[in-house]
Amino acid sequence: MQTARFYIGQVVRHRKYPFRGVIFDVDPEFGNTEEWYKAIPEDVRPRKEQPFYHLLAENAESEYIAYVSEQNLVPDDSRDPIRHPQVGELFDGPVDGAYRLKGAHRN
Repeated sequence: MQTARFYIGQVVRHRKYPFRGVIFDVDPEFGNTEEWYKAIPEDVRPRKEQPFYHLLAENAESEYIAYVSEQNLVPDDSRDPIRHPQVGELFDGPVDGAYRLKGAHRN
């Protein structure tokens, strides 16, 4: 099993598509449905044996939840806050470009 490169509260962006978000959960390997996985075109389908990240995501038009493989993420160093409406429910911040889980959500 691979160790996750990114952490909860980190702001990341997609390597190919124009969206970014804050990580709120990590699966050590693919943990979504087979139907979801097969819906990704085969030529861009990521391998399952890598961490997958749950993001409070945003693009120019909307905010949503995204599920993204590690190979498709890069750190977002813009320091711009994430505008997703659920950020304030889970996190404090941003501080120095990252978010910190609120006490009630920490393990």
